[in-house]
Amino acid sequence: MPPAFHSQVPEIRRWPANEAPVREDGEFVLYWMTANRRPNFNFSLQRAVEWAQHLKKPLLILEALRRAYPWACQRFHRWVMDGMEDNQKFFEPKAVTYYPYLEPEHGDGKGLIESLAGRACVVVGDHFPCFFLPHMIEKTAERLQVKMELVDSNGLLPLNAAPKTYLRAVDFRRFLQKSLKPHLLEMPAVDPLKGLHLPHLPEKLPEYKRWKPGVEFDLESLPEPGVVESRGGFQRADKLVTRFLDERLKHYDQRSEPSLQVASGFSRYLHWGHLSAHQIFQELCDQEDFEVENWRVKTPGSKEGGWGMSANADSFLDELITWRELGYNMCHREKDYESYESLPDWARQTLEDHAQDPRDHHYTLKQLDEGKTYDPIWNAAQRQLREEGYMHNYMRMLWGKKILEWSSSPRQAVKNLIELNNKYSLDGRNPNSYSGIFWCLGRYDRAWFERPIFGKIRYMSSDSAARKFKLGPYLKRYGD
Repeated sequence: MPPAFHSQVPEIRRWPANEAPVREDGEFVLYWMTANRRPNFNFSLQRAVEWAQHLKKPLLILEALRRAYPWACQRFHRWVMDGMEDNQKFFEPKAVTYYPYLEPEHGDGKGLIESLAGRACVVVGDHFPCFFLPHMIEKTAERLQVKMELVDSNGLLPLNAAPKTYLRAVDFRRFLQKSLKPHLLEMPAVDPLKGLHLPHLPEKLPEYKRWKPGVEFDLESLPEPGVVESRGGFQRADKLVTRFLDERLKHYDQRSEPSLQVASGFSRYLHWGHLSAHQIFQELCDQEDFEVENWRVKTPGSKEGGWGMSANADSFLDELITWRELGYNMCHREKDYESYESLPDWARQTLEDHAQDPRDHHYTLKQLDEGKTYDPIWNAAQRQLREEGYMHNYMRMLWGKKILEWSSSPRQAVKNLIELNNKYSLDGRNPNSYSGIFWCLGRYDRAWFERPIFGKIRYMSSDSAARKFKLGPYLKRYGD
């Protein structure tokens, strides 16, 4: 075992995935990039660089995408490929070797990570608490004969810093206001490769013969949904952050208006790891002249004035940190986060009490998928999801509530919500999207007035939305 060395990556953000040893006689350090698909503000990449410097070895970065996974489609592959193209251009002149791999046929990639790890000194991987990734990482780590270390670069709060699963935003917000500050003083490096000098690997690895590297793929060989107009990659994410801070933040208090485009639009880039919450936070602090060292919370638990920035900045940070990381807290600590049984006891009870209530309208999954309901507002939201892989946040809440109302049972509603969201949404299959889905059935909420079908679950209606907002432009764009 090599001697310990000082790390700029906080210890609470890293842990061993297996009990295998470090091999000092290995050829390189391997960073397996699965969730943090970016070269900046990335604790995982930073940790891999530290290992390579300590061991005086080359650094190999593997970014791979399997062909078949739940809801694999042209849309999601295109988004990952956009990121690979950005990464390839960025890494090419750097003192590292970047290995992008797109599996041509299902099963072709089998054995690649084991082959590379067999020649590595140590493997560094991303920890992501959702979808199939935790199981994939766990099973792979068990097979490796070399040390594999996981790094948490998901959010501003390390996942292991929370002592429990938080069931209410107000409680989690109070915990953050008390405990987050020290972690904000431990930011990831903007560019972990800046000024880096490492030994180089040979131009062609032996693995290239069987597992050909590249960033091109026959998208038409994958199922629909097809690609969307918006594109992925950390370069576009960077531009989006600048645009939000320069143009949209000043109007953030109007973000609930579906016809206005003033929301951040970050969720897609955050989900695929093309954007870091640390980057957003740091650039916002710079714009607001905010110094973390001087942060003081006047009213614990309150989201109003919680940061002492402008009102819109405070409101945005409550979404970016409190609500986003509340979902990560759930998925990290609870294995059943996507099951009906994960709902609060009061929510399950009231839903079951009203499960047999007659429904004026009932739609199958196929009818919902095709947007063939009597409600033009709901149909427009579904069309936005199908065509853009994204849905305005207020419309997403209304969309989910109506699926609960129109499904044959609450359990079927959960299945319908997960299927439609994960099939089309670029930010689906994410802790934050599961928060949104299950919020529609009572997670993170409280009991309200009782009514048919919903019981004490919060109710929302299209009629109310039509009264509250100017939906004309939205319906003109997405309606029939």
